[in-house]
Amino acid sequence: MKVRVITDSASDLLPPHRPEVTVLPMEVTFGEETYRDGVDLTHHQFYEKLIEGDDLPTTSQISPARFEEAFRAAVEAGETVVAVVLSARLSGTYQSACIAAEEFPGKVFVVDSANATIGELILVERALELMDAGLDASSIAARLEEEKTDIRLVALLDTLEYLKRGGRVSASVALVGGLLAIKPVVAVQEGEVVVLGKARGSKNGNNLLVQEIQKTGGVDFSRPYKLGYAGLDDSLLQKYITDSAALWTNHADRLPLGTVGGTIGTHVGPGAIAVAFFQKH
Repeated sequence: MKVRVITDSASDLLPPHRPEVTVLPMEVTFGEETYRDGVDLTHHQFYEKLIEGDDLPTTSQISPARFEEAFRAAVEAGETVVAVVLSARLSGTYQSACIAAEEFPGKVFVVDSANATIGELILVERALELMDAGLDASSIAARLEEEKTDIRLVALLDTLEYLKRGGRVSASVALVGGLLAIKPVVAVQEGEVVVLGKARGSKNGNNLLVQEIQKTGGVDFSRPYKLGYAGLDDSLLQKYITDSAALWTNHADRLPLGTVGGTIGTHVGPGAIAVAFFQKH
């Protein structure tokens, strides 16, 4: 039986993508205007609005009804479904997917990615690899549950401003951070965002990011990995790639790059760079 992989737009999987994948858009609201993330609001347009506006946008989870519609379409087409969704600790989207899946026992399998943005994306890509290897939906979901604990997402933020706007840090901490050019390094651990350290300036921030990756034991290049950036251009990411060349040399012919969209970009702001990978055992 054919397998369909369904994910939400918090995974930042952009078209063109494989026909076996369905991406359900989250909603991003600026003032009175609501947009479908990645559909009628591109990542570039999101950051233009974010930088130009004074108010922080809001994001909305996907409803059970929307998941049910997508699941039903797949099942009626003779497919079984693996749904890979945003961390349950960051959004109610996982709960929505589970509610909808109850209507399709044995046909739909929901996996909490315990991650976000490119960390969620590489789990989607791993699902496709397992599908290509001939595994059925149930077996794919089981393998993803095992392997998702190997995923590491580490990011360097350019500013504390957006964490301040979202109430994650105080105004005084953000002010001092801005004056001292402090760059926080964050990670997703057990489905939640944690601060690993803080560095003075971009160069020290890049060094700290490299150190945090090395602490994990390194990148398993046999499974998907991704680099991403938040903002209007990838100049900061390209600088990081140059500074961290030792991580990739002799391991990768190319580095797959992506962009961080509105769902997560709302909280990290422009100028963030991130690396997502499966760690070595």
